[in-house]
Amino acid sequence: MLVALNKPFGVLCQFTDEAGRRTLADFVPQKGVYAAGRLDHDSEGLLLLTDDGKLQHRLADPRHKQPKTYVVQVEGLPSEEALERLRRGVTLNDGPTLPAGVEAIDEPEWLWPRDPPVRFRKTVPERWLRIVLREGRNRQVRRMTAAVGLPTLRLIREAVGGYGLDGLGPGDVRIIDPEPSR
Repeated sequence: MLVALNKPFGVLCQFTDEAGRRTLADFVPQKGVYAAGRLDHDSEGLLLLTDDGKLQHRLADPRHKQPKTYVVQVEGLPSEEALERLRRGVTLNDGPTLPAGVEAIDEPEWLWPRDPPVRFRKTVPERWLRIVLREGRNRQVRRMTAAVGLPTLRLIREAVGGYGLDGLGPGDVRIIDPEPSR
């Protein structure tokens, strides 16, 4: 079984929490599934869960280099130099990142409002980027954008490999065919 969840902001990427915070159990009714990768508490978007260990490994293990696509709202207007640095890879405290696909985009039309909303400041411009990674370090996108002077305000995972959000709303779950159609 393969389950797609559009993980809302503020949800932990686990099924239990002693502090009573929202978890995957609040959204995923299927039993015996485990996340193939993670999303931070303050990140949103596609999370795949499966009961198939081989599929989980293929989706999550960095050695398989499954592309992960993120839509990222950053503070500031990125220069072409900053975008090129992200494309080539940047050096973080745990070493250099692999090259990434990076493009400046308009705010996606399919985007839902975040609860709570991202802080707004009249005097500070913001921009949206689409970033495609083939590795998955802890808070990597946030650390990469910060390294080029563009702090991340909002981060949404749009796709993993051939699987995408495809109209899935925040908190919604869909059982999908474990063989991607694209």
